[in-house]
Amino acid sequence: MRASRLINILTTLQAKGLVTAEALAAENAVSVRTIYRDIDALSLSGIPVYSERGSDGGYRLLDGYRVRLNGLTPAEAEAMFLSGIPGAAADLGLGSLMAGAQKKLTAALPEDLRESARRMQQKFHLDAPAWLAEGEQPVYLQAIADAVWNSKRIRMRYRSWKAEKNRVAEPLGIVMKGGAWYLAARVDGTVRTYRISRVLDLIVTEERFDWPRDFDLAAYWTENTQRLELELYPNWATIRLSPWGLKEIEHMAPPYVRANLEFIGEPDEEGWQTVRLPVAHERMAVSEMLKLTTEVEVIDPPELKHAMRRAVETLAARYAEPAALTR
Repeated sequence: MRASRLINILTTLQAKGLVTAEALAAENAVSVRTIYRDIDALSLSGIPVYSERGSDGGYRLLDGYRVRLNGLTPAEAEAMFLSGIPGAAADLGLGSLMAGAQKKLTAALPEDLRESARRMQQKFHLDAPAWLAEGEQPVYLQAIADAVWNSKRIRMRYRSWKAEKNRVAEPLGIVMKGGAWYLAARVDGTVRTYRISRVLDLIVTEERFDWPRDFDLAAYWTENTQRLELELYPNWATIRLSPWGLKEIEHMAPPYVRANLEFIGEPDEEGWQTVRLPVAHERMAVSEMLKLTTEVEVIDPPELKHAMRRAVETLAARYAEPAALTR
């Protein structure tokens, strides 16, 4: 395990440049003291790793030193060829670069690992968008990606749920979720999320900004997603579902709702099951319940139950046959 950790430390230093002992310890799930010992061991073995002192210090490799890839295991080589998303890379304007990089990596691998990589590509394919939905290809995606990469401020006209707004933003990162592209950008000192397909106009300026060293895109996105889920589904409801309704809710409900769904008691003789689950604000909650048609019954809260009754009565009146046709 130590040998694997030492290789991981080397490749991390090569990929990221300056890295703190604390960051290396967190990545390798060991103590900082263990990292100190590992760095000493690497230095004694002739690896040109040195430290930089100060509040912005850490460890780095001597400029020009490179770790060879011949230490890849078959599983690691396979994972390398599974990690790329061709469609997403093409949308970002990196499709040819990714293809070229994979060809070079394939050529550098031993024959047995080359075969493992080919087998991985033959047997696995990632299609990111949901069923019956196409992935977005926003007009300004590549321009925003370039601004992110080069730390250039952007000026954009953005259409939110409520209105169109003009924003001057510092683009920090791009995320693709469910076939949709999102931008994490700092505006007035606060990091916010923007759906790139809603950018109506864009100007990439020549003004550069200092990318915040403490910003972690993956951590931000996880925190942002959790916060959004709580905002979208702040309430709880108790409902009864038919066997068909149970299958449908497993299929159509968002992951957050499925993860927090609670079964109450046992199914009745006809298979109807009482459950408790998070629901959105009233109007959206009614819309989601109506998708289950006659396979759902709202029990609690009373406000949602009454809202469902009003919606059903409105639909019944709308689709009632004209009086002249019923005589």
